[in-house]
Amino acid sequence: MRRMALILPAVLAALLPAAAHAQASACTIPASLPRPRPEPPTAANPRRIMPIGRYTLAISWSPGYCPGKAGSAEDAFQCGGANGRFGFTLHGLWPDAAGESWPQYCRATPLVPERVVREMLCTTPSVQLIQHEWAKHGTCMSPTPRAYFAQSSRLYRALRFPDMHALAARDDVTAGDIAAAFAASNRGIREDMVRVTTGRDGRLAELWLCLDTRLRYTGCPAVAGGVARTTRVRITDPG
Repeated sequence: MRRMALILPAVLAALLPAAAHAQASACTIPASLPRPRPEPPTAANPRRIMPIGRYTLAISWSPGYCPGKAGSAEDAFQCGGANGRFGFTLHGLWPDAAGESWPQYCRATPLVPERVVREMLCTTPSVQLIQHEWAKHGTCMSPTPRAYFAQSSRLYRALRFPDMHALAARDDVTAGDIAAAFAASNRGIREDMVRVTTGRDGRLAELWLCLDTRLRYTGCPAVAGGVARTTRVRITDPG
């Protein structure tokens, strides 16, 4: 088991200006990690087995998530400040049915191995979220946690991101503007392949990218969620 800290030097971000704020300027994994809680299905979130009709790649805007969470033990790695500021992080790759529902918790699973958690933590900076994504979504589409996270990481790391400082400085940004800026940064992704979600305060929460059953980006169906393109969206500046 690796005990050495993994460091992503800031110089890498400087070499990829189009990917600014895609990740923290430095990501140092501590020698000791918290043990995740098991996440089995519940009455409110039951096991559902159904055919996969499409996929969603969800990426979170960390500056909008972290305010008020710096004192939370579960969010300490992402929001505590030791790793600088995360930008867009990988929430997860979700299998969807052809309609409004989706498969979930397809089989019982043990905890994600710590080695896999360590490999993922600079991409999905929450031990518990890594466990949740595998239990709820990954068990419906991959044979092992490593295979599931390798697939979602490959998609995430290929993305490039617009200048979020510039977008955050505007007070007239709409969901359509964000989708257009994201599409302009990524060859092969159109505006209609991106859905924007917000929190209760109208701030940017996540981008949901729609994929077909071959994991190719495709236009989002009406049931894919997100706010209307004309919705004004506030963006927490990445700092």
